Amino acid sequence: MSPIAPLPDFQPATGLLASLDLLRVETAGPVLHLRLMRPAKRNAISDPLLAQIHTVLVNLPADIRAMVISGEGEHFCAGLDLSELVERDVGGAVLHSRAWHATFDALQFGRVPVVAALHGAVVGGGLELASACHIRVAEDSAYFGLPEGQRGIFVGGGGSVRIPRLVGVACMTDLMLTGRVLDADEGRATGLVQYRVADGQGLAKAVALAQRIATNAPMSNYAVMHALPRIAEMAPGEGLLTESLMAAIAESTPDAQERLRAFLDKRAGKVVKG
Repeated sequence: MSPIAPLPDFQPATGLLASLDLLRVETAGPVLHLRLMRPAKRNAISDPLLAQIHTVLVNLPADIRAMVISGEGEHFCAGLDLSELVERDVGGAVLHSRAWHATFDALQFGRVPVVAALHGAVVGGGLELASACHIRVAEDSAYFGLPEGQRGIFVGGGGSVRIPRLVGVACMTDLMLTGRVLDADEGRATGLVQYRVADGQGLAKAVALAQRIATNAPMSNYAVMHALPRIAEMAPGEGLLTESLMAAIAESTPDAQERLRAFLDKRAGKVVKG
């Protein structure tokens, strides 16, 4: 296994992003690091925390090309702050769920790819948050669950749409009906996570991946984020046409043309086994 590079020198964000009291937002070159800062609540997502995450996503600095999400303390995110569900009527519950959808749509279909660094609890709404990211890195301590079935509720943050696309309907059904908890290795085996690292190395690995992603052509990254998941849901004929249109757009950008010339002129490296 290749050694993981040390963390770059992250600097606190300025302006609006510096004023968010439930998050720590830092930047290092083209990478932004968003850290959930409710460790005493195991980073459970309250309405104010959800709103602050959305604020970051719609106010990314122009020079940011990739993003990392992590959690302060012993856990990534233990899910929804259940205290906010008590005595909420049906209309309020629908609006609450839709607020989660708006935030996580802004994450999945935003401007830059997002890597999640996962450790400790990644359960309920925390798993919904992780599933909206584009790449997930799990430390040894990470564990995954959907306890909504035991709480008398149902997922409301987009989990019923995103999580089955990662693990399948049968696996999600098992998690919700039985309360089964997956460890980090099982998370990797089911497709919840793409990378497994030792405890304490998740953030460094996630940042290293984000730095690499940030070097890609922006339109290529945008196509992967926005076109690929939609093509996967299309009928083959529509998907192939959409692929052709997206490929034509991506390869016609000045950035792509320069990269292609660099490869043909032997100024760019070839694909090698890492």
